[in-house]
Order: sequence, then structure tokens, then C-alpha cells
Amino acid sequence: MVEFITMAPTSGDGRYVGAGNYNSQRMDGWSASTERQPSLEYISRIAQAAERGGFSTLLLPTGGNCLDSLVVASSLIHYTETLKFLFAVRPGFTAPALFARQFATVDYWSGGRALINIVTGGSPTELASDGDFLDHDTRYRRTKEFIQVLKRFFVEESFDHEGEFYRLKNASLSLKRVNQTCPPIYFGGASEAAKRVAAEEADVYMLWGETLHHTQERIEEMKALAAEQNRWLSYSVSFQVVLGETEEQAWENARELVSKADPIAIQKKEEESLKGESVGMKRLHQLMESSRDRDFRIGPNLWAGLTQVLSGNSIALVGTPDQVADRIVEYVNIGFDKVLLRGFPHLEVIEAVGRDVIPRVRAKLREKVRQ
Repeated sequence: MVEFITMAPTSGDGRYVGAGNYNSQRMDGWSASTERQPSLEYISRIAQAAERGGFSTLLLPTGGNCLDSLVVASSLIHYTETLKFLFAVRPGFTAPALFARQFATVDYWSGGRALINIVTGGSPTELASDGDFLDHDTRYRRTKEFIQVLKRFFVEESFDHEGEFYRLKNASLSLKRVNQTCPPIYFGGASEAAKRVAAEEADVYMLWGETLHHTQERIEEMKALAAEQNRWLSYSVSFQVVLGETEEQAWENARELVSKADPIAIQKKEEESLKGESVGMKRLHQLMESSRDRDFRIGPNLWAGLTQVLSGNSIALVGTPDQVADRIVEYVNIGFDKVLLRGFPHLEVIEAVGRDVIPRVRAKLREKVRQ
């Protein structure tokens, strides 16, 4: 059965996208919204709404103006009962030994509800602002070694490690995971280096949504790469969601999201996408450009309009709850067992998704099994 994930807007939230100031240091390109600040009260409401709505997991992002994912996860434990916390970590900023202890603590206090999202980082400007100046492929070599060392903390009593980036002597982790297993590693990236790391070390490969055809090509490529390593991966696909009682209303709602976007800021975002290192961002930018004369429609109920102002995870499912559910089922049918859904403003969108979309998806999948 498909598992649903959503994301906490820990850099701010609002009804309009791109209405703030452009900030090249942020992964999505935008400064924190002044409409809804990421207070503990607001983020905890989102976590509780996700839990009620049938989401299994809350992704806590890293980078830019985001609040620290580990601190957020440890705080949200007290507001939820079953929701899992997928918190992001960057190998360049936290040593694997320290992160293993931090993760194990959150996992222990939450009763086994902690998950790991490894984020290598795609913006040289943002990375430099945090003191990381390694080139693209070197960062991915470090990521691979970070994951390998991290896994050893959970499966070995003690070990020595001598690598390119990390050296440890008699390393150990006194507090293992609650279920005494190595945590699954969630990981994404569209570059050749990222795909190699995913095939060799990840457990869940995370993709930004694209057209059904392009996404199927990517998942088939990853299945082949994983098979070469005698490994099997789980797959997650991510979308924004824009709903309406009718399809026409949904498209009106979509256009409203970017109605206050600053044209100058859109131009800066385009320049950043073209000169940046992220292959995934460039793929989304190409989809947007190829659909500009079609109001950014790239397929049935698929919209690239948010890519004008968002750098990552910007393709949206636009339509009625039934239409959005139909599209999700199509992606599940090509191999995705996890779907990450979010929108603007986040709280209202995930409440609607939990109420109107998730039950429809599950009903459609049950009906398919019965056929």
C-alpha cells in the first residue's frame, strides 16, 4: 500500500509563492514568508493535521532559512503519537559520529519514529555561506562515505575507519535504534554521481515529480542501477497540490498562487537555475520552458508554473480531488510506494489532501486489487 509523506514549511508559509524577496542561498529560492512564520504552534498544527489525515511521515528540510531539522523533530515528538519524522542532514556540516548520537536520541525519545534524509546540497552559493567549498562530485564521494560510516554505528559494536573524509578509532554507539536495525536512508539527486550513490547506499530514492513519461524513465534507470549492485530500492515521488471543486477552479487557484510574483525575482530565479549545479533543477526548468506557451501545463493535471519561483519540488498536481487521486494512482502504478504531497498554504492543503485525496487514492488502489 502506498505511503504518504508531507513536508513542514520550516522557513515560513503563505498563500502566494514568489511574493517575497529572492534569496539564492535558499534551496527553493525564497525568503521566509512574513505571512505565516514557522512557529512551534504552527508547525505542530501541521504535524497533527498530517497525522490525522493519513500521512505517515513529516519531512523536515534543511538549508537556507529553514529551522534546524533535528531540533524541530525533537520538539514535535510531544505533539504527535504515530507520525514519523524524516529529518534532513548534510554530510558537510555534521560528523557521522555526532549525527548518529543525535538521531538515536530522537529515535529513542519518539519510540522509533525517526528517519534520515541525506542531502548533499545543490547550491554552491548556499554551501559556501555555510563553509562548504567542495566541488560537486567530491561532495558526493563524501556523502557516500558519510552513509557508510553512519550505517556501521548501527550494526557494529565498535569499529575503526580510515577514509578520504573521515577517520575514526574504536567508534561505537551506545544507544542503538529502538528496533535495533540500521535506519533506512532516504536520498535523492538526478546527477550521475547522485544516482551512483543512491544505487549503492540508499534505501529510498526520492524524485521530484515530472511528467509520467519522464518519471517512468528515471525510475526504470534507477531500478537497473540498483540491480547492478544486487540491491532493491523503494521510491518516493514529490508534488505540490492545487485543488478545486471543479478543474476550472483548480486552475484558477494555481494561477493565483503566482499572481503576486515579482518579475525581477523570476528573472533572478531563472539565472540561478541555469548557472547552478543541480541537474534536477535544470530538468524542471526545461519542463517549464517547454510548456510556457501552454500556460505551463505539461500533462493531464500537471503544471510547471511554480517552477517560475521554486527551484525544487515545483511540479504541481492541479484538479479536483478525484483527478489528483487518479494522477497519483498512475505514479503508484509505475513503481512508487511513497508519495510526498504539499502545497500553499501548507496547513490547509494537507488538511484537504488528508480529507479528500488520500481516501480516494486508497479506495482506487483497493478496487484495482479486487479486479
